[in-house]
Amino acid sequence: MVSTVIGIPTEIKTDERRVSLTPIAVREITSNGSQVVVQSGAGEGAGFDNNQYEKAGAKIVETAEDVFKESKLIVKVKEPQADERKLLTPEHTLFTYLHLAADKNQTQELISSNSTCIAFETVTDDQGALPLLTPMSAIAGRMSIQAGAHCLEASQGGTGVLLSGAPGAEPGRVVVIGCGVVGSNAVEIAVGMGAEVIVLDRDQKILDSIDKKYSGEVKTIFSNESDLISEVLKADLTIGAVLLPGAKAPKLVNREMVSEMKPGSVIVDVAIDQGGCVETAHPTTHSDPTFVIDQVVHYCVANMPGAVPRTATISLTNTILPYVLTLANEGVKEALVSNPNFLNGLNICAGKICEPSVAEVHNLDYIDPAEALSLSLN
Repeated sequence: MVSTVIGIPTEIKTDERRVSLTPIAVREITSNGSQVVVQSGAGEGAGFDNNQYEKAGAKIVETAEDVFKESKLIVKVKEPQADERKLLTPEHTLFTYLHLAADKNQTQELISSNSTCIAFETVTDDQGALPLLTPMSAIAGRMSIQAGAHCLEASQGGTGVLLSGAPGAEPGRVVVIGCGVVGSNAVEIAVGMGAEVIVLDRDQKILDSIDKKYSGEVKTIFSNESDLISEVLKADLTIGAVLLPGAKAPKLVNREMVSEMKPGSVIVDVAIDQGGCVETAHPTTHSDPTFVIDQVVHYCVANMPGAVPRTATISLTNTILPYVLTLANEGVKEALVSNPNFLNGLNICAGKICEPSVAEVHNLDYIDPAEALSLSLN
């Protein structure tokens, strides 16, 4: 068994309060023979203090520089910010959400670092699903309706429509574009609130399952340009929930469509992490979450689950812990080579792009992940 030093830095992306691993997870890691170094205060935003980490066997250090210096496996939540990227070396393996297709600058700096970068969002399972993306997608989908309902309030620039309606007043109309994990969770909350819900997707099996689950209460449409335009223009709240694994999101709602939407209607573009599926969208923060274009309120926070850091941290930790243990116990090469699904998470290695969608969108050279690993010193 390989003994690995795992580093947990404090997240520094704006308004990001999650931490990658809970003290309970750290206890399991240290019990398995690996060391864990935690930056002081890393867990405070999610309700975990230094003392809890120390009791779990972690070493507390003051700065991110200390974490990166003492650790080889860096486990984060969000993509490394510019100051963190400067700390990465060829000796490091980074395990986190990366979303490289929407960020060429980050991609190029990670390539230059010669570190090994594994993205949560492209690890697959035997069914081709994305198990490490699922928990945060589920939370973001649920939050999208909560956020959208708030934005619809007149004080926020919205139409003043209550999604549930009221006796004698019709409910709000919610259009969900894409019905994967984000979309299906958005539908669940919207239906629970009593909204009129319309789903557009291009997978008939998904539409069939939604129709069956809600006994026809949710209107399902096989997505095409004509129906998409028609439904978005009638919507009070539009949820952009489109995902192409590892790739940049397609722009399905264009500027012209936005200009023709109802004044005070709301767009929540959950796909903004991958560039967004609405042409007028750009990333926002929890402290300044919305902007208005053509009298349409846009909510485009790029780290939506960061608003519920306690729930999100526990959910994320439960999902990534088995993978962290495998990396720690087997070493990076063995862990990835022995598991093709895990290997799909390798995005950058030996100064090369190992995720074809990222290479294509940024017009950079691609190398097969297994070949890249053979060139790596990790």
